[in-house]
Amino acid sequence: MPHLALPTQGAVVQQHPHKHIHLHPSLQGMLIIGIAGGTGSGKTTVVRKILDSLPADIVAVIPQDSYYNDQSHLPLEVRKQTNFDHPDAFEWPLLAHQIAELKAGRSIEQPTYSYITCTRLPETVHVEPRDVIIVEGIMTLYDKSLRDQMDLKIFVDAGPDERLLRVIERDTAERGHPLEMLVTKYRNVLKPMHDEFIEPTKQYADIIIPNGGENARAVAMMQLYILSALTQQRLQK
Repeated sequence: MPHLALPTQGAVVQQHPHKHIHLHPSLQGMLIIGIAGGTGSGKTTVVRKILDSLPADIVAVIPQDSYYNDQSHLPLEVRKQTNFDHPDAFEWPLLAHQIAELKAGRSIEQPTYSYITCTRLPETVHVEPRDVIIVEGIMTLYDKSLRDQMDLKIFVDAGPDERLLRVIERDTAERGHPLEMLVTKYRNVLKPMHDEFIEPTKQYADIIIPNGGENARAVAMMQLYILSALTQQRLQK
């Protein structure tokens, strides 16, 4: 496990005003972490860097994207009109139930989703309970039944210009989307949905990480915090 040094200067992590973080481990000593933030905020980078600091066999990542609604009963042209940035696009009861199952020490069959067919795939991913469960996605702090199961809630923050640039860089390189289409989508869908549904969930965060995954000091502090919490839980067993 890599050695992590706590930064000695610079304000990098914002603890939500009037909140004190109290980890409340489950009976199994499991740590449930929710990581939310807008498209292009740097959530995936934060998750990857946290994973790099932990042994692979003690952590599982549950992507919220896997829990988009099954739309196999709808024609493809209708499915293609799905607004993936609206809360109604997700099957919240299934996600909350499966997190509860993991917390109770039971394995799950995580669904998988295709952006090509815009519906759920028949294949599932078998997930075993782990010491650390990370739930990652744009609205992981939106649903109360899911939020109440989390021991630590993180919001990865970035300005609108930065998020737009990251979306453009990612989707032009990885998905071949034309620039004009991406700008139109950002203006008409991503930004309005972010302002209405994602940004307000920041109020539920225990910790806000500004500047996304590029905030190396903030990520290092989170890595140390998680390792410390795990150590405390094991000592209490």
